[in-house]
Formats: sequence, structure tokens, C-alpha cells
Amino acid sequence: MFFKNNKIKIKKLYPKINIGKDYTINEVKSLQCADKNDLTFFDSIKYKNEASLTKAKTCITTQQLQKFLPEKINKIIVKNVLLELSKVLNKIYPDADIDYPDKTLTKPRKNLYKNVKFGNNVLIGRNVKIGKGSQIGNNTIVEQEVIIGQNCVIGHGVIIKNSHIGDKVVIQDGNKIGQKGFGFIPVKENNIKFPHIGKVIIKDNVEIASGCTIDRGSIDDTVIGNNTYLDNQVHIAHNVKIGSNCMIAGQVGFAGSSVIGNNVSIGGQAGISGHLKIGNNVKIGGGSGVVKDINDNQVVMGYPATNLKDFLKKK
Repeated sequence: MFFKNNKIKIKKLYPKINIGKDYTINEVKSLQCADKNDLTFFDSIKYKNEASLTKAKTCITTQQLQKFLPEKINKIIVKNVLLELSKVLNKIYPDADIDYPDKTLTKPRKNLYKNVKFGNNVLIGRNVKIGKGSQIGNNTIVEQEVIIGQNCVIGHGVIIKNSHIGDKVVIQDGNKIGQKGFGFIPVKENNIKFPHIGKVIIKDNVEIASGCTIDRGSIDDTVIGNNTYLDNQVHIAHNVKIGSNCMIAGQVGFAGSSVIGNNVSIGGQAGISGHLKIGNNVKIGGGSGVVKDINDNQVVMGYPATNLKDFLKKK
């Protein structure tokens, strides 16, 4: 558990709403991930299918969207779902709005990591797990509760927090993994910070080149699939999910909550907008701007990104 959970009862949050039998909120989760004692939210028609299938007892939503939810679910009707969600997250997870420095960091204790090689000036937080055969470079920080698998190579000057990393993962110099993403809600003349309670999951045989930034999830997790390769200076925002066997070239940027399929190739300096679905076996040309979903097996290029044949006809 990366963030303290205050375990608040639902009626304490919403005393004026008829919710029926009281219960303690286990976690705050997205529609598709929520269980019966989790609190969830529904803020966009794009997720109406997930809304109809959610297992949660209680959902924060709007007057217009409530009809897509199961009848039996408790509906918390608000005007601004994300603003309300931010308030709730701050009550349940009071330490998730700011990345406070990890006060548990110490030099690695050899008796805890007998089969791990450490460079100079490495700092390790409380309850960190590192698999045998892994190597950690100079000046690297691994914060509390992080899990790193076997036979991994972590370069110099890397910072890892709020993350689970698989086996045989290579993370080159200067990467920042698991920090809070870019989450703000504009309200009149003020920007309300949105807490981030998710984590980063990096699966087996992934390689991440130098200078990449991978934000943890806001509610869901940020995930990178098996055998995916990231070039230098790639930015992956909160909740992004990248499939297996993908090849991402330098300076590609992913906006929040986009889902990328398997065997996807993306050329340098391309940009992927938020909340999109990119299918399997897709190829995206360098410098492209992707602003809508892409089906399986497509080759696209340009801004906005279109089918490669259509793009070439315009030249």
C-alpha cells in the first residue's frame, strides 16, 4: 500500500443521501475495476458500457449520466464529477496530493539484498523488494514499498516510487518513474490539485532508455506490457496502458488514460491524445498527432493522423 487509506464509511461522506446499509469504503476505483465496497465515478458518456457493468455499490456521477448505471447502485449526483472525486480522494488518501520526500530512505542493507549489486550513493526506502541478480546504479533512489524483480538493471540517477517492476527489466540513466501526474481541475480562477493513488506496473523484459518520465495512475494504474521498448525522452502520463511488444521512439508523448494495443510501433515526436484506444499492430508515423481512436492493423501519419495512403495523396 503506497498511500495511507483512512477507511471512511460511506454515510460519513454523504450523510444526507439515502444509501441504505452503511459500509466502509475499501478503495476508490474506476468503473471496470471497482468491487462492491469500492467507491467509483462516471464522468463521460465514453464509459457507458463500463458503467452498466460496474460492481460498485456507490457511484459519483451527473444527472445526465445516471441513467446508464445499474438501477440498484447508489448514485451521488453532482455537477462536476472530478471536482467531487478530488474532494473525496483528499479525505480518504490525505497524502496523495503531493509527492512528499520519502523519510525512510537509507543506504541499502547488505543482509536484506544479498544477491543485489549497488553502486555508490544509492538510497532505498522501507519495505523495498529487489530480486536476485539485479543491479542498481550510482545515485539512484528507490522509495518505500517499491518492488523490483529479478535480473533487472537500473541505471545511474534513476528515481523510482509507487511502482511494481517485473523481471529482466532495463531502466537506463536518468529516468523518473511513479511520480504524481499532471492532474488539475480548473475551477474559476483556481486550479484544484487532483490526488494520484495509482501506481506504475512495468512487466517483464521491458527496456526504458534514458530520460523518460512515467507518471503513476490517478485512479487506475499506469501499465507497460511485456517486451516493450521505450526510446529516450518518452513521456507516459497517468493511467496510460501500453501493450506487449511495442516499440516507442524518442520524444513520443502519451496523454492520460490512453490504451495502446500489442505490437504497436510509434515514430519519434508523435503525440497521443488522452482517453484514446489504439488497436493491435498499429503503426504511427513520426511527428504524427493522434486525436481519435485507431482500429487494429492500421498505418497512420500526419496531423491529425490519418490512413497513410490518404496522407500521401495530400502530398
